[in-house]
Formats: sequence, C-alpha cells, structure tokens
Amino acid sequence: MNSENKKFMNDAVIGNKNLVASYSKEGELLRLFYPNSDYKQFIDFFHTGVKINDSNIIYLHDDINNIYEQYYTENTNILNTNIYNTYFNLKMLQTDFVSIDKNILVKRYSFVNENTIDLDVHFLIHSGLVSNSNNMVSCVVMDNVMIQYTHENTFCIFSKQDIESHRINDSKNQIYTGKIQDKDYIGMAADSSISYAIGTIHPGEKKSIDIFIKVDHNKEKASLSELELELSRLRKLDTEKEYVSTRKFWQKYVNDHNTILVQPLENSIDKKIEEIYKRTILLFPLLTNHEFGGISAGIEVDENRTHSGRYSYCWPRDAVFIAKAFDILGMKKETDKFYSHFCKTTQHRNGIWEQRYYTDGRLAPCWGYQIDETASVIYGVYEHYLYTKDKQFLKDCLKMCENAMKFLKRYVDNLFTPDPAMPKSYDLWEMHEGIHTYSLASIFASFDHMIKIYAEVKELYAGNRLKEQFILEETETLRKYMVSVKNYLLEHCYDEEQKCFVRGTEDKSVDISVLGMVTPFGVCSPKEKKVLNTIEKINLTLRTYTGGYLRFEKDSYMGGHNPWVIATLWMALYYTQKEEWKKARESFQFVIETMAEHGFLGEQVDNSTKTASWVIGLGWSHAMFIIVLEALAKHGKN
Repeated sequence: MNSENKKFMNDAVIGNKNLVASYSKEGELLRLFYPNSDYKQFIDFFHTGVKINDSNIIYLHDDINNIYEQYYTENTNILNTNIYNTYFNLKMLQTDFVSIDKNILVKRYSFVNENTIDLDVHFLIHSGLVSNSNNMVSCVVMDNVMIQYTHENTFCIFSKQDIESHRINDSKNQIYTGKIQDKDYIGMAADSSISYAIGTIHPGEKKSIDIFIKVDHNKEKASLSELELELSRLRKLDTEKEYVSTRKFWQKYVNDHNTILVQPLENSIDKKIEEIYKRTILLFPLLTNHEFGGISAGIEVDENRTHSGRYSYCWPRDAVFIAKAFDILGMKKETDKFYSHFCKTTQHRNGIWEQRYYTDGRLAPCWGYQIDETASVIYGVYEHYLYTKDKQFLKDCLKMCENAMKFLKRYVDNLFTPDPAMPKSYDLWEMHEGIHTYSLASIFASFDHMIKIYAEVKELYAGNRLKEQFILEETETLRKYMVSVKNYLLEHCYDEEQKCFVRGTEDKSVDISVLGMVTPFGVCSPKEKKVLNTIEKINLTLRTYTGGYLRFEKDSYMGGHNPWVIATLWMALYYTQKEEWKKARESFQFVIETMAEHGFLGEQVDNSTKTASWVIGLGWSHAMFIIVLEALAKHGKN
C-alpha cells in the first residue's frame, strides 16, 4: 500500500524544532518529518482504529458512522480531534502534540461510553513506513515497543500500557478483523500492527491511553541495547506534564511575537484576521531549520511530484519574504541566521544562489536558473537591517553581497551585449525562460539596496582608504546600472499596444508579478501613468468574479482558473502604497474569508467554493498576509 498519491492536503500541522507532523481534518497522521520539516518523511500510512465488542476494526479517520470536529488548543500547536461513533455512541478525543525538548510525538486518546450498554474496546495501530531497496523497513516488537527500522533510522511506537498483541507480517490482510496475532517478534515487513486492550467501558465511564512515537538516527544510538534503555525511560514519562509544558511554551511564543494585534479584535472578520495571524506565528517555527537557517516553503503535499516539483524546499526568494514577516513579528534571530548562515553557506563562488535548497543548505533538485533568487537576497539583507539597525550585520554580509553584485552586473551587461555563456533565466513562476519584468525590477532594487548598504557601512571602514575609495566608485557604478535597468524596463517591458507592463521582453502576457515594479522593488511610484494603466489591465484580465486575482493569463497550473493568495495580497499591498484603503481592504478581506480551517492560508483559493486549495500553510502566503497586515495596521485600517 502506498498512499502518498492520495494525501495531497495537509489540514493541520504540529511539531517542534526537529519533528513536524501533518494531519487530515479527520485526525489521520499523514506525514512525519525528522530531523527537519523538509526531510525526512517516514510515513506511508498511519492508521488507528478500535474494535468494539464483536465489531471489525472501526478506523478513527474513516468510518461512515464517525462524526468529526477538529480544533487547536488556543494559541498552541496542540491539535484536538473529536471523533464520535454514532453506531456505538462512543465519544473519542484524540490530542496530538510534539514535546518541546524531546523528539516525541504524543497521541493522547480518551474514550467515553455514551451508550446504555458496556463496550469492550481494543485500540489498534497499523503503521506503514516509506520503504525501498535503499531504505528497506523492517520491524521488531520487544519490551512492549514496536520498532520499525531502517539502516539509518528507528521509528518506535509505544505506550505505558503493555501491548496486547501484534502482527509483523501480513497486517493488511488481518487488521480489518480487529484481531491480530503473530508468532514472530521480528520480520521484514514495511507495515506492522499492534493492539492495546482498553477494556470494558461502562455507560458514562471514561478510559484513556497515551501513545508515543519516537524517531531517532541510528548513528546516534548504534546499538539496540542503547535504544532499549532510552525507551524504557521514556515509557515512564509524565504525559500530563509534557502536555502542560508544550501548551505553555506555545502560548508564550505567541505572546512574545504578538507585535501587530496586541488587543483582541471584536467583529467576526477581525477575529478571522486574528486567527490567521496567530496561526502564522505558530506555523513559521515549524518551517524553519533552526540549526542552519533555511526556511521551507511549506510542508510537503506532493512527494511523488504528481502535480508539482514538490514544495518542501527553501527557495531563497520565498524565504526573503518570509524572513521579512519574521522581522515584523520580532523573529529577528531567525532572519539573521537565514542571511548570516544559510545564505553565506549556499552562495556559489560566482555569486549566485540556485533555485532551491534543502533547509540544511544542501542543493535541492532544480530545473533552471532564476536571477531574482540572487537579487532578492541582497534586497532582503538591507530590509533586515531596517528592523535591526545592526551595522555589524551589514558588514558581516558585505562580502557575500559584493560577490552577488558581480554576477548581477554581468547579467545586466548581457542585456546590451549578449553573452552566449550566460544562461537564460526563468521567471518568478519558474515556467518561462527569457528576460522578465519582475526579475529586472528585483535587480534594480538590489543595486539600490547595495548603495544603501554601502552608505551605512562606510563609517566602519574609516581610515581604510582603499575600501573607502572602492565604496565611492562602486556606488557611482551601481547608480548608473540602476538607470540602465530602469530605462530598459520602461523601453522593453511596457507594451504600448496593451498600455501596460507585461511579463517580459518577448512575452506580452499580463502577469501579476509586474507589480514588483512598484512593490516591493520601487522602480516606479504607484501613481505613475504607466502603472495606473497596468493596474486597470490587471483588474480587467486577472481579477476573478469572486474578487481574487489570478497569477497571469492562461495559467494552466492545477487547472489555472483559481485565484492565488499571494497574487491577491500583492494587489492589496499595491493599494496600501497608493493609499486606496477601501480597495486594499477588499483584496485583503477576500483572503481572510477564504482561509482554510484553523487559520491556515493556501497557495490558491477554489474559485467555485471560495475555500483554500492546494498547499495549505504556504509560507509565502502567510508572509504576504503579515506584510499587508502591518501596512494596514500602520494606517489604522486593519
């Protein structure tokens, strides 16, 4: 059984710095990542169920008689799923959380008999891990722990309660009966099962069980005896203490990073804003590699690349905007690590950053080169400085930025004197090769921000005449490059026939990314005639009947007819700069009203149902939400 191609939607996410888990709205554990949110994903499937009296297994995540309600404990990454089985009148509460200082997923279950008869309940777990010839999964059950293991990792499932029975091999054909038994304690199955006897629950009575999942690198505990000792200790954990500690940690985390909506809001739409806001604060640390500084674009939904090139990687460009949201929320240390460690580590010797990386800095699968990835980092370095006013940070990043400048100048030179050795760049959406408006606007901003960086750090080189002279000369050079890029944009990227800026020099499509000319890159002001013409064209071409915005004309990705959250928020941001607050609020409100359950924002919005679609909890969407919210809040318009 391989269910990866059936579980495209993560409805909820929990975790700590190393262990991240995602769930369906029915409480099914879909994915578990360790030691980072982008790698490694262990679960093919993880199914739990109950056998009640003489029934077959009743799956908690999938039964015709089950009714579901799901919610987070307020201001935390603790997920609760109420499951009510109407046939047996059994009320079940599943509470999932990851311990803050231990890489343990805790799954707490309580069972309340609301029937008039006794219910004899057995709790079953059927766990299948991702397995292949180079990562083969086997299983051993010993000392009341089911250990699924590969050469690299162990995946341990246990409880304080003793295992009633287990099945190593052929669980698929046995589990449906709710009765499992096996003479073998060890085997080569990728999926195995265990059962616990909850016992007889009398009418009105409540019983419970706590399940733990522990993931380890085998290199950390090479011997089985070491692992056994640790698991023996962990079985004695005070689960309630772990729960309280986790709850307090996240509630404090939200409070510490509540920089915009300090006071609770009143009406229903504002309460939705607050819900997204606080869920964003809770999501961001789950996307961040706290050791290396990389920021994942999202929790993976498409491991087999059925619809995409996958999402759980760090795009430097996406991360720059997420890092800006970090700064707004007071997560300045995370932003600093992204630039000072991750970006320094991943920059090529020629000055560029590639399309995407794992969050630990290793090069991830790519399919092309994007010049805006490089330009965005330089833009972001100075934007971070605006929040910290730390000149030493700028000085520490100066060599990295100067190295990038060399390549960016080469790219601009290539516009006027083509160099066959210079590769073509993909656009922002990674679909079209050529010379693009957004990309050039990002380069313009990188030159502008490099000049500003020099203005701030030059005093740190007082007395160093060579460096002072270089800064003076380089500043003048970059000003000339800025003029060249702007003139090129105005001449080659504005289509006189359509009266608007278009995607690129050869591609005349209307594309929301041309807003980069105004925000964030500031090539043009929001009220210039050519910009106003472009906004009119965008509203005629890309605005849907629901009020959201498409990315570009004839978009074919995932059907192509759905508004994108970042596109709609981009329009809201433009209107804040133009000080058209009513229009800004309209675009912002579209995003608020189409949020997913629990306050998550998707990549897209289903235009027919006005519900979040595709990647739920997309980092860039949440970042744009924070950036727009800050802009509105500064003017008292939120």
